[in-house]
Amino acid sequence: MQTTTSLLKKRYFLPLFVTQFLGAFNDNLFRTAMVMLVIYSIYDDPTREAQFSTIAQGLFILPFFLLSAISGQLADSHDKAGLIRLVKSAEIIIMLFGAAGLMLHNVPLMLAALFAMGVHSTFFGPIKYAILPQHLDEGEVLGGTGLVEAGTYIAILLGTICGGWGQQLVRDGSVPSWTMAAAVIGVAIIGRIAGHMVPPAPPEDGARDLKIDLNIFTASWRLIGDVMHVRRIRLAIICISFFWSVGALLGAQFPPLVKNALHADESVATAFLAIFSIGIAIGSVAVNRLLKGTVSAKYSPISAIIMGLFVLMLWYAVESWGVSTGPLYDFRTFITYPLADFVMLALLGIAIFGGMFVVPLYAYLTVTVAKTETARTIAVNNIVNSGFMVVASLSLGALIGIGATIEGTLLYVAFACLVSAWIARRLHQATE
Repeated sequence: MQTTTSLLKKRYFLPLFVTQFLGAFNDNLFRTAMVMLVIYSIYDDPTREAQFSTIAQGLFILPFFLLSAISGQLADSHDKAGLIRLVKSAEIIIMLFGAAGLMLHNVPLMLAALFAMGVHSTFFGPIKYAILPQHLDEGEVLGGTGLVEAGTYIAILLGTICGGWGQQLVRDGSVPSWTMAAAVIGVAIIGRIAGHMVPPAPPEDGARDLKIDLNIFTASWRLIGDVMHVRRIRLAIICISFFWSVGALLGAQFPPLVKNALHADESVATAFLAIFSIGIAIGSVAVNRLLKGTVSAKYSPISAIIMGLFVLMLWYAVESWGVSTGPLYDFRTFITYPLADFVMLALLGIAIFGGMFVVPLYAYLTVTVAKTETARTIAVNNIVNSGFMVVASLSLGALIGIGATIEGTLLYVAFACLVSAWIARRLHQATE
C-alpha cells in the first residue's frame, strides 16, 4: 500500500484526487439534503416517498445515457485539465439553483439542479478515468483507480453524513435554514480552485483531429458499436453495469426503507449510506492488496456471489424486523434492537464485496485500450451503465406500483448479483 498511497503526494495525481473527491462530496451533500428534506419534511406518504427517490435517481442517471458519447469525444480530443476547469465552473452555477431549491422547499427546482449535476458528472466521469493512464505509469493505474474509487466513496460517506445530519439540524431549528444552501455553494467553489491545479493533459496525437458528433443518438450508437464489439470490453462493461444497477436500487431504497420498514429517522438513513460508502472504500483498497497491482477480474465472480448473499441477509433482517409504531427511532434507539447489528453487517458486506467486484473492472477498461480511446471507452461504459440503471429504476418503480414491499425488492437485487457473478466469470475466462 505504500506505493499506492504515495500517489497522493504526487503533483500529477493529488489535484485530480481532491477535485473528484469534492465533486462526489458535493453531489451527495446536495442529494442527501434534498432527499431528507422531501421525505421527512415535505411528503408524508410511503408510496409517494419511494416514487420520489426512484424519480430522483432516474433524473441523475439520465444525462449519462444521453450525453456520455459527446463527453467521451470531448475528453479524448481536448485538454482534460481545461475541461475539468470548465466543468467545475458550471458546478458553481448549478449549485446556486440547487441552494435556492433547498431554501424555498421547491421540489421541481431541486430536481432540476439534480439533473444538472448529473450532466456535470457525465462530463467529468470520462475525464477522471481517462487522465489516469495519461499521468500514471502502467503499474500505477490499478492503484490510482483504487484510490479514486476509495476516495469517491469516502467523499460519498462524508457528503451523506453532512447532508443528512445538516438537514436534520435545519429541520430541528438548530442551525439557520440557509446552512445547507451555503455549504453546497462553498464546496463547489473550493472544487473549482482544486481543479485549476490539475496538470495539463493534452489529447494524444491520434485523437487531436477527432470530429465531434453532436447528435446524441447517432454518436452514442456509433460509439457503442465501436467499443462493444470487443468481447472482453463488452463483458467488463456489462459487469460494471450490473454493479451500478445494484447500487442504484439500494441507494434509492435506503431512505424509504429506513423510514417505512425499520421505522427510523434521518440519522439511521444517513448511517446506512455511510456504512455503504465505508464498505466500498474498504473493498476498493483491499482488492488492490490482493491483486498486488495486477489488473485482473479473478476476484470479481466470487465477490459478486458473496455480495448477493449479504443482500439476502439484509432481506431476512428487514423481513423479520416487525411492525413498529410511535415516534421514529433515532440511531441510538435503533442500535438497541436485536436485528440492528445484523442489518448493518449485511450493508457493510454488500459494500465491501461490491468494491472488490468493480474496481479491477474499471482499471481493466483503462489499460486494455489505446490512450487515444480511453475516454470514449469510459463514455460507452457510462452509457450502458446508465441504461441498465434506468431500467433497474423503472423496474423498481413498477414493482412498487403493483404492490411489492420495499423489503421484497431486495430479492430482485440479490438475483442481479448472481447474474453479475456469471458474467464476471465469463470475463475472467476470456482474459486468462
